[in-house]
Amino acid sequence: MSRKRTPSSAPLARSRRASGRGDAQCDPGGGRRAGKKAAVIAAAVALLAGCGGGSGGSAASPSAGPGVGVVTRAADGVQEVTLQTQDDYVFTPDAFTVSPGTVRLTVTNVAKQLTHNFRFSPGGAPAAIVEQIPILAPGQSQTITFTVQQPGDYPFECSFHVQLGQVGTMTVSG
Repeated sequence: MSRKRTPSSAPLARSRRASGRGDAQCDPGGGRRAGKKAAVIAAAVALLAGCGGGSGGSAASPSAGPGVGVVTRAADGVQEVTLQTQDDYVFTPDAFTVSPGTVRLTVTNVAKQLTHNFRFSPGGAPAAIVEQIPILAPGQSQTITFTVQQPGDYPFECSFHVQLGQVGTMTVSG
């Protein structure tokens, strides 16, 4: 026994099949395509969520090495501190405090992919600090030495990624 199509439903069914928007009965494999599309969208959302430039580290970030962020005094009386940067657009730590005097600052790039730099933000401090690290490839470590006398906050940044929030502050205590 054959079913009769009503004249108004037949063109709609044909247009759905032709456009690939029919149901699973009209479009074999359509359900699988929709599932794959949803999976791709979910993966893209998860990937983009992991690209945020927040101030905290992510679960995939390496942990800070021993002594990172701790200000110590060397035998010559110079204050020493090590910062770390990685593939998540942050400095670890992003804030530290020193006393007026000479500072030896080491930046270690533990990133697998990203190149960074380090400089004190122009015009944002009580006094200019011109020493900088112009380029720091993955796996590299460099040290700069400078003297600060004027108390206050000295912002620093990776100028390559400042728009992504890779900034911090060195405070010189009074």
